[in-house]
Amino acid sequence: MRKFWKKKPTDKGTESPAAKPPVEAGVSESDQPTLHEALAEVPAPTDTLPETERFAVPSDEPASPPAVKRNWRERLSGSAFSRNLGSLFVRNPKLDDDLLDELETTLITADVGIEASTELVENLRQRMHKREFADATALLAALRQALVALLKPVEQPLQVGGRKPFVTLVVGVNGAGKTTTIGKLARRWRDEKRAVMLAAGDTFRAAAVEQLKAWGERNQVPVVSQGQDADAASVIFDALQAARSRGTDVLIADTAGRLHTQGGLMDELGKIARVLKKLDAEAPHEVLMVIDGTTGQNAINQVRQFHQSVGVTGLVVTKLDGTAKGGVVFALAREFGLPIRFVGLGESATDLRSFEAEAFVDGLLPERLGQERDHD
Repeated sequence: MRKFWKKKPTDKGTESPAAKPPVEAGVSESDQPTLHEALAEVPAPTDTLPETERFAVPSDEPASPPAVKRNWRERLSGSAFSRNLGSLFVRNPKLDDDLLDELETTLITADVGIEASTELVENLRQRMHKREFADATALLAALRQALVALLKPVEQPLQVGGRKPFVTLVVGVNGAGKTTTIGKLARRWRDEKRAVMLAAGDTFRAAAVEQLKAWGERNQVPVVSQGQDADAASVIFDALQAARSRGTDVLIADTAGRLHTQGGLMDELGKIARVLKKLDAEAPHEVLMVIDGTTGQNAINQVRQFHQSVGVTGLVVTKLDGTAKGGVVFALAREFGLPIRFVGLGESATDLRSFEAEAFVDGLLPERLGQERDHD
């Protein structure tokens, strides 16, 4: 198998073979798994790979001005959850069963889910009947406490140290924002002084490969890719070999968007994971599923199917600053208990935030309760 790294346009006409991955101690080079062997379960049309490319960025490229980082309340206050909850306590400030009935409806329509909403409200109702709340503001404070308690167990930041390279496989349905999330993660980890490499495993769409290359150029990180319609497992396997040989800290692998009902494409994710294990028995170290926050309760079915197919280990919920109702985060936490690694609160790279339960809840609640709990 041969690989080539294409240099910058100024080096046109020159190519150099990529370094071979290091041979592990006690194992001869001939014993190292090859791509052909790793993919033996699926016959390849040829014994050679399409050309692999590395896109460099001129070191004198001007730095972009730092983005203005808005706090959680500014980002989440436009959500349906925040708007409806705020108007509810303005319309009906009286502490009674009618208020709780409206609260339950508000939670359900905000995608918190019927079971979770019912549990939350019934607990508050019992406490109200025991006269634990002096007024509606006290009830709202108790709701905040219950919502934070629901999310605290899934507040688990992603730690990429300890393994080198740390392989992150990014999955999700079409349009969830996988490639954009990868670009933001690359920026985040590059800013932490980590060596990052990207693998363009979405080989179904030429636009996806080009988009990832653009993110690579913007963040000054290498991108490993092959031609359109290439085998995705081949691309990612090749990228892992390159990452190992170059001492890369983090490899982020993109995958094609697929509906959770597409069995054949879902099986491909399992194949990618199996092929990676030929080089690293523990890879991928993180299977990060990106979820569109505007999807609502359908996100539950998506996560269930992806988890069954490839074993999701963490979630990223995007687009929470726009038309998202916001409640799906609570539904996911209650249903699966999977770590919510990041949430997307805007378009800029700094708007991909590590998930914080208290900051998220306070961003959704009426400002009169959260005004002294502002979060960056």
